[in-house]
Amino acid sequence: MKQGSPVQSHEWGHYERVIVFDGVCNFCNAFVNFVLARDSGGLFRFGTLQSQPAQDILAQLGLSTQDYETFLLLENGKVFTKSTAALKVLHSLPGLWPWMYAFIIIPRPLRDMVYGIIARNRYQWMGKSDTCRVPSPKERARFI
Repeated sequence: MKQGSPVQSHEWGHYERVIVFDGVCNFCNAFVNFVLARDSGGLFRFGTLQSQPAQDILAQLGLSTQDYETFLLLENGKVFTKSTAALKVLHSLPGLWPWMYAFIIIPRPLRDMVYGIIARNRYQWMGKSDTCRVPSPKERARFI
């Protein structure tokens, strides 16, 4: 999949930025909590890979609809995955986090190799929930 590929007409297309994550992964949920705590401007919306809209995107991109080894960043109608998605999210947060975007100069295959190691081991390291993350009432407006 080419980074920045356009997503064909999709119900989430009208949102500027959507992070699509594995809703049962504790590591992924920790990342969502990290973003929520820092995204005071409300730039990001969130959806789970288990949802039907995300399943449609994964199928459209030829990505697995069952074994999740990436999260997606939908940004202005384009999709980004793995390390590129993570760096683009950090680039959009306030504070010193945008400096992490400097790692984009590392060739994507190397960045994605490190990302892949984390993705393959995330359940062993931080566990897995039986159900998808349920947002708090305060967070609910940010989840789609």
